[in-house]
Amino acid sequence: MKHEILEKNIGLMALLMVLAVSVGGLTQIVPLFFQDVVNEPVAGLKPYTALQLEGRDVYIKEGCVGCHSQMIRPFRAETERYGHYSVAGESVYDHPFLWGSKRTGPDLARVGGRYSDEWHRAHLYNPRNVVPESKMPAYPWLVENTLDGQDTPKKMQALRTLGVPYTDEDIQGATDAVKGKSEMDAMVAYLQVLGIAVKNKR
Repeated sequence: MKHEILEKNIGLMALLMVLAVSVGGLTQIVPLFFQDVVNEPVAGLKPYTALQLEGRDVYIKEGCVGCHSQMIRPFRAETERYGHYSVAGESVYDHPFLWGSKRTGPDLARVGGRYSDEWHRAHLYNPRNVVPESKMPAYPWLVENTLDGQDTPKKMQALRTLGVPYTDEDIQGATDAVKGKSEMDAMVAYLQVLGIAVKNKR
């Protein structure tokens, strides 16, 4: 087929462009559906507890994902600083994923267990009390805002339809597990579980 025919026939050129992009896209995307490493959770990964799930929602609500990523890239500089690079199996229960794309603050993919609960509370209340040069805003209202847990079972049911293995007992006990806790409690619980499924942290 001569180039002149394609260049003069816009309809044919558009059709062949769509065909080329479709074939290229399918060759990239379709194999991912058949790789267990992408679809299967890593060993030891558990769904978020009711309190951790509420903490994740607070994390989203407060815009933390705008400054913190949760994806360690497989580069030496990152693995030496943050620990083992992120793998797809860590995020199979995350809807939506919170990988992020900007790092004004450090990556949080392996922050679980790295600091004490009290450190996190002090840092969230006023980051400069812990890290004097921090640019992170303070979140003192997290201590005052109380969770009622009314929507937590619905969230867990919705996640179960997406494949997160919540049991009926998890869902039934969700409100009681959350009710009366502060947003600070929830946020700390969420942060303390990030990355603990992958044992090789450094």
